[in-house]
Amino acid sequence: MTRLKETVVLVTGASAGIGRACAEAFAAEGASLLLAARRLDRLQTLAGDLASRFGTKTHVFALDVRDRAGVDAAFEALPDPWKTVDILVNNAGLGRGLDKLQEGRVEEWEEMIDTNVKGLLYVTRKVVPGMVARGRGHVINIGSLAGREVYPGGNVYCASKFAVKALTRALKMDLLGTPIRVSTVDPGMVETDFSVVRFRGDQEKAAKVYQGLKALTAEDIADAVVWVSTRPPHVDVTEMVILPVAQASATLAHRKG
Repeated sequence: MTRLKETVVLVTGASAGIGRACAEAFAAEGASLLLAARRLDRLQTLAGDLASRFGTKTHVFALDVRDRAGVDAAFEALPDPWKTVDILVNNAGLGRGLDKLQEGRVEEWEEMIDTNVKGLLYVTRKVVPGMVARGRGHVINIGSLAGREVYPGGNVYCASKFAVKALTRALKMDLLGTPIRVSTVDPGMVETDFSVVRFRGDQEKAAKVYQGLKALTAEDIADAVVWVSTRPPHVDVTEMVILPVAQASATLAHRKG
């Protein structure tokens, strides 16, 4: 029997990268998937793929986590069988630019804070009360090494991920006395579209981020997320940091050539 049969897993930002990999990894474990992202067409394609490969029960819906009213409306509109979320993977997030703070673009700051911090809060606020009422659940936030160490040009992105770490720890305290688990999985270099988004489609600039080393893959992180979620009920892996072998810190990596 698969480990997560009869479990409903909500993944935000599920249309690509780590979110998509998490959807695939949870599907392989028999979970039912509630998938949210801005690009509904990609979610629909993913749902069809998972149904054919794993027989996965999936409900997809368009969601921009930055839109508080939209988040409220989307969750209120969920069909009853999908309102019971057992595992929430707060994955939606992004970085923008590497400008010095004094040269930064305010619109990029707002986009990162609205997505990485406020969006996480909006979704968590909609899901966690139900977990508490049912006496079961697990919140897994996708953080970053950038939430533990700052680096040049990282200013607001790092601040947003430091906030994710703080919110994870605070939620753990707020839920003390309940059986709800709270975790953060914090990757270092993961080769996804993250850098392409950060540099607004500049493929050449994005490729240089991972040049000369073997970065982590989205599947590596998804594997860790599923592992964290499948520990015995009394075990809460509160923080996990994952780095490629070639990376020692936010600013120190070994590159060949």
